[in-house]
Amino acid sequence: MKYLHTMVRVTDVDASLDFYCNKLGLKEMGRHDNEQGRFTLIFLAAEGDESAQVELTHNWDEKEVGAARNFGHLAYLVDDIYALCKKLMDGGVTINRPPRDGHMAFVRSPDNISIEILQAGDPLPVQEPWKSMENTGEW
Repeated sequence: MKYLHTMVRVTDVDASLDFYCNKLGLKEMGRHDNEQGRFTLIFLAAEGDESAQVELTHNWDEKEVGAARNFGHLAYLVDDIYALCKKLMDGGVTINRPPRDGHMAFVRSPDNISIEILQAGDPLPVQEPWKSMENTGEW
């Protein structure tokens, strides 16, 4: 397992970049605009520690982010998303967003922290029981 990033929601990209980059000293590592989903993802990291990133998520239509929505999730890259999700389920963990696509899943910690699990490399072939599982709760 490899730690990837922590996601936080932002409402003003310019003000956020001024804070995180100009004042705090992080640098922009990449950016992804999604027209269909109406959001922008901006990845930042400290100089020399580019593997541990902060993902700024700007939902274009969201004008205010309350304290309950400002923190998004922790993200981890894994070698076998199906094996980890099975292990989690066998341990009593609810898979809130099953890896139906062989690529991404979400679970919650006992303290309700959202955890994104991403498959390393290409997505695994779609398979049951994941293919037919519905989302559960919030993720």
